[in-house]
Amino acid sequence: MRRTVVIDAPSNLGLRPPAPGTVPGCHKLAGALREQGLLRRLGALEGGVVVPPRYDLRDWREGVDGDFNAAAIAAYTVKLAERVGGHVRGGDFPVVLGGDCSILLGAVLALRRLGRYGVAYLDGHGDFRHPGNVALSGPLGAAAGEGVAQITGRGQADLTDIDGLRPYVRDEDVSLLGIRDADEDQEELAGLGISHTPVGEIRRRGAEAVAREALGHLQKPPLDGFWIHLDADVLDPSVMPAVDSPDPGGLLTDELAELLGPLAASPRCAGINVTIYDPDRDPEGSGAALLAGLLEGIFAQP
Repeated sequence: MRRTVVIDAPSNLGLRPPAPGTVPGCHKLAGALREQGLLRRLGALEGGVVVPPRYDLRDWREGVDGDFNAAAIAAYTVKLAERVGGHVRGGDFPVVLGGDCSILLGAVLALRRLGRYGVAYLDGHGDFRHPGNVALSGPLGAAAGEGVAQITGRGQADLTDIDGLRPYVRDEDVSLLGIRDADEDQEELAGLGISHTPVGEIRRRGAEAVAREALGHLQKPPLDGFWIHLDADVLDPSVMPAVDSPDPGGLLTDELAELLGPLAASPRCAGINVTIYDPDRDPEGSGAALLAGLLEGIFAQP
C-alpha cells in the first residue's frame, strides 16, 4: 500500500489581490487544514513545506508583462516539482495543500519528467485564458485563472515550457469536471477536444458515472497515470463561500464526494492538490472542516 504524504505548497502567487494593499489569503489553506488534524485523519506522513517566494506586484504592468509574479511562479514550480517527483518516484501518494491553482504546474512538471500523465481537473471554471482568447476571457495576469491553458502548453514559455517539456499534459489527457453550466470556455474546449463536463450534466448522469467515464481514459495506456486537481470553488457557495470566485451553480458536498471517490480509488492516481479555499473569508473555519472531512472520507489510510 502506498504511503500518503502531506506536502504544504502555500503559494498565492497566481491570484489577484482581493483588495488594494492586501494579498490573497489562500496561502493559509494548508495551515487551516492541518489545524483540523488532517495529517492524523489521513494517517499520512509529514512531507514538509515548499516555501514560496514573496508576493509582489509593484512593478507589474497589465497588458504588457504577461502573468504577474511569473518569475517567482516558475522558480516555485521547479522547487515543488522536485519535492512531488521525489515522492511519486518513491511510491508515495502526495496530498499537496495549496495555495492557488498555479501550484498544479509543479505537480504536472514532476509527472511530465516521469512519463505521460493525465489530469482530472475538478474546478468551477474552465481556467482556459491564454494569449489567443483574451478578447473573450480578458487580459492575462493571474496564472490561477489560466491553469488548463498553461498545463496544455498555452501561454508564456517561462511557465509552460520549463525544461523544454511543453506541453506538460496533452489536450486529450485532461478531464475537466464540475465547471458551471454557462462557463465561457466550453466552446473553445470542445473545438480542441478537451473533455469537460459541467455541473448540469454531472447531475443528469450521476457523479459516479461521470467519474468512471473519465477513468476510462485516465487510467489506461498510453497514460502512466493521472493527477487530481481540486479547486474548492467547484463547490457551490452555499456550502463553500470562502473562495475568490464564489459563483452559484456548483456541486454540493455529496456530489463532489461521489465524483472524487472513484478517481481516488484508482491505483493509477498519482496524487492530488487542493487549492483556493481562503481562511481569511472563513473566520469560523467551516470550510476547512468541510474539506478536511471530505479528504478524510476519500483518502484516509485504512
